Amino acid sequence: MDTPAPSAGPNPEASPDGSALQAVGTTRPGGRTARTRTAVLAAVRELIAETGEAMPGIPSVAERSGVHAATIYRRWRTPEALLIDVALADVNERSPIPVTGDLRADLTAYTTQLIGDATRPGGLSFLHALAAAAENPDVGAAALPSLVEPRMEQFQRMLDAGGATRLTPMDLLSLLIAPVSLGTMLGALPEDVDAAAAQLVDNVIAVEEHRRRGRR
Repeated sequence: MDTPAPSAGPNPEASPDGSALQAVGTTRPGGRTARTRTAVLAAVRELIAETGEAMPGIPSVAERSGVHAATIYRRWRTPEALLIDVALADVNERSPIPVTGDLRADLTAYTTQLIGDATRPGGLSFLHALAAAAENPDVGAAALPSLVEPRMEQFQRMLDAGGATRLTPMDLLSLLIAPVSLGTMLGALPEDVDAAAAQLVDNVIAVEEHRRRGRR
């Protein structure tokens, strides 16, 4: 009989479309692998909605989804990694990262959506999932960069298209996502979303320009 894989440190890999998180193996954009992921993530959402559990256990997810628990353990290893995959899929759907080649326009569109998303009920679920994963010894804080790598790659595509050669995805994390998340938790975000987004984007552009001048 199949048994769950041992809980060694995760080795998440992204699917070709940059959306999947999994512990072992690769994800194909179609076929049984994609159907399995869809069924598992749907089961997690349903269980959270029905039971109020912040993090359903893998046996419960297996029963609801019809996917063998061994398969879920092999691909995600921990409930925290499952929750991150759900949260990342939801973030990608609600807040896609624009790539038009106009850096300021793309940053403004993304930041405006980020603020709206963060301030809605449950809007910080992705960050909560990351915090839970960091506290799990089978995942740990050191694994978080690889867990969010698909989202970071999307940021990099936006920066590349906009010619922002002095900025990195981590800059956007510290200059946009961190202040919006902290401001939401403290209730300190300005009521004028457009003005708040414009100020944050100005800060990002200023960093790019400062670094560009400094390297001439």
